[in-house]
Amino acid sequence: MGTRMGLQRQRLWFQVGFFALFVLAPPLDLLRIDLTRGHAILLGFDWTLGIDAFLHGEGSALQAFFNLLWRGFLPLFGGAGLLLWVAWRYGRLYCGWLCPHFSVVETINGLMQRASGRPSLWERRALPPVQADGSRRVPNPWYWIPTLLAVFGFAFLWAVGLLTYLLPPSEIYGNLLRGELTMRQSWFIGVASAAFAIEFLFARHLFCRFGCAVGLFQSLSWMANDRAQVVGFDTRRATLCRDCNNACDNVCPMRLKPRTIKRKMFTCTECAQCISACTTVQGGDARVSLLRWVDGLDAVAVVTGRPAPAALRQDDEDTMRGALCASLGKQ
Repeated sequence: MGTRMGLQRQRLWFQVGFFALFVLAPPLDLLRIDLTRGHAILLGFDWTLGIDAFLHGEGSALQAFFNLLWRGFLPLFGGAGLLLWVAWRYGRLYCGWLCPHFSVVETINGLMQRASGRPSLWERRALPPVQADGSRRVPNPWYWIPTLLAVFGFAFLWAVGLLTYLLPPSEIYGNLLRGELTMRQSWFIGVASAAFAIEFLFARHLFCRFGCAVGLFQSLSWMANDRAQVVGFDTRRATLCRDCNNACDNVCPMRLKPRTIKRKMFTCTECAQCISACTTVQGGDARVSLLRWVDGLDAVAVVTGRPAPAALRQDDEDTMRGALCASLGKQ
């Protein structure tokens, strides 16, 4: 999918776009549940379950059942089914490429690493200052200022954003600008902001790994498919890792070790940062990287920990030999 910078830049645009959609969906009436009206709003239109007539004794039970199925259960379970199918085939792509929470996780991880050398408060040791591209990143305590600003800023934004999914956004933002929030609105924003701030400061990826139901069900669906997309490690050239400072491990926002079997990467978000780091260390050519996405029979090798079938290895070796020759030719 491109070079290291191209792949991560592409993912960043997906994350920024979806985060903007998450914040702007209620004000634009794209999606929200208006408690004052008692129904949802979808793409600017009122979205009701269509059972009001039946509740008032004016409609048939069959029509009410059809409306409930069509307007309630089908969108809900259809969306959930689509998410699980994508996870079954490609892993937790939603988490790594779209999830607005995970984009906050990565942002604060990066700031905290610049401030302390550790991506989280629970990291036992500081990460190596030498990055995958050879540059050095020396911790600077002054970065704690933007780190804390990001923690509390994102917490407040999330709290206000969630409230606009439940109450008219114009009312919430108007009351905020005028300083006229109601008692309940103030309590909701205050408590939610405090909860998110604690989570963003102390938990972040730990919540993604152990507390997020959406992530858990995606992981379970992914693990059920031995041939699903997964990060594969070329064990035949593992000796090249001796010249590296575990760059793939260092960049993983979930604090996983990509050069292992699939079972130990249960919460992998398919963010591909490990692949990008390895590609950079190996000279920027994705074909020479020791880490890459694999699927099918190649993915089974990651599940079992045993090499892929000989026929597949030969095709892979031919591709690798051509890439190495091309690289040597450039030198």
